[in-house]
Amino acid sequence: MPHAAPALPDDRRARVIDIARTAKVSTATVDRVLNRRPGVRDATVQHVLKAAAELDYLPGNDLYAALAPPPLQLVFLLPAGTNRFIRMLGDMVGYSQEHFAPFNVRCRTEYIESFDPKALADALLRHGRRCNGIAAMALEHPAVREAVGALAARGVPVITLISDLADSKRAAYIGLDNRAAGRTAAYLIGRFIGPRAAKVALIAGSLSYSAHQEREAGFLHLIDEMFARLQVVGLREGQDDAQKNYRQTRALLDQHPELAGIYNIGGASDGVARALKEAGREHQVVFVGHGLTPDTRSLLIDGSMDAVITQSPQVTLMNCVRIFANLRDGRETLAGVESTRSQVIFRENLP
Repeated sequence: MPHAAPALPDDRRARVIDIARTAKVSTATVDRVLNRRPGVRDATVQHVLKAAAELDYLPGNDLYAALAPPPLQLVFLLPAGTNRFIRMLGDMVGYSQEHFAPFNVRCRTEYIESFDPKALADALLRHGRRCNGIAAMALEHPAVREAVGALAARGVPVITLISDLADSKRAAYIGLDNRAAGRTAAYLIGRFIGPRAAKVALIAGSLSYSAHQEREAGFLHLIDEMFARLQVVGLREGQDDAQKNYRQTRALLDQHPELAGIYNIGGASDGVARALKEAGREHQVVFVGHGLTPDTRSLLIDGSMDAVITQSPQVTLMNCVRIFANLRDGRETLAGVESTRSQVIFRENLP
């Protein structure tokens, strides 16, 4: 028969020593359990909490809180800079906590130097010592791949978002099919320009992102397949920086005065639009980019951008949280996870 808790006088509340005696453990163990300190086996924790309940040491709500597992501590590791979509994603982590509550998680955003694989690898390892999972925009580099592998070996899963990391131990990827996104951009630009011979250009954030490599590849393939009269005059990198994108666009317009189309593979489209406006070409050059933000929304409205390829930041975040919860609870990694849908936004269908 199960061991019964000893009766206590009506006028005396149970003490730690009573719980220890009932649970047949030390008072130090009881103290660690009640204060949720590490170092106690799960079975012992349950034994101590059962004794505390039998002795009415904990009110019902407090007992429930003590029995509930501590929330997962999750970090969203994002590049700093002027990419408005990335900044919007990071801000959304902060004010979406109530939406994450059913998953028993605590999320925060940390920003690191953009396009620096060593900084990313160091940040992964540093934050991985103090959290239960990391979602990061990955850079293609051996140091990053090694850091992700080291965290996986320690039981800290990493989700890549927006840009994936090939041949790595990451738990999942959440983002667009980037090759299809590049093909979509090429199709839009080709159809907007029409059958005439013309020049088009690409601006990437950095080809250190596999997402940007894949978008470029998809773009070039569809141009070759469908628009033989369009000439791609080169790829420039602006590092998702508005001022650098402005300078790159000005250089393209100076070098190719007849330029008919620009595909901004990365972020900071406002820099591209500023250069087009200064040159008086904002309604002549077909301009397609990524990420619906307040900035790109205003560019669509004034006509300096023709289309924006985007994904839902809310769905992106919820998918990451759901995957971490699935891994914690032993479910299939992608159970309940929505597929990432690509949306093409024009001025006339702005949400």
